[in-house]
This record gives sequence, structure tokens and C-alpha cells, in this order.
Amino acid sequence: MPSLAQMTGSLHIHNFYIGKLKAKQEQLSESDPDLAQLLDNVAEVLSEHAVVLADDIADLECDD
Repeated sequence: MPSLAQMTGSLHIHNFYIGKLKAKQEQLSESDPDLAQLLDNVAEVLSEHAVVLADDIADLECDD
């Protein structure tokens, strides 16, 4: 199992890329709606994983 520091770093990376994907999706919503939808779907998957990571981090912090 990864350490708390590794999980926290992973969560920050997830959030960084979610932000990048959402920004690009907004830029492309008019010119390329299919690509914008794909980016939104990827951001949603990362968001779901980020929620799981955040829950795991909270559990580890409670155990300490």
C-alpha cells in the first residue's frame, strides 16, 4: 500500500490534471464538441478516482 505522502501527491496530481482537462474542454466546446466530451469523460473518471483517494487519505489520517 502506498504511503500517505504518495497518496497525497497522487491526489494533487489528479486535481491538477482535472483542472487542465476542464479548462481545455471549455476551450473546445464550440469548435470540437466530440473532443470536448471526451475530455469531460476523462476528467470525470479522474474525479471519481480522486474521491476514492481522498477517502483513503482521510481513513489513514484517522488511523494515526
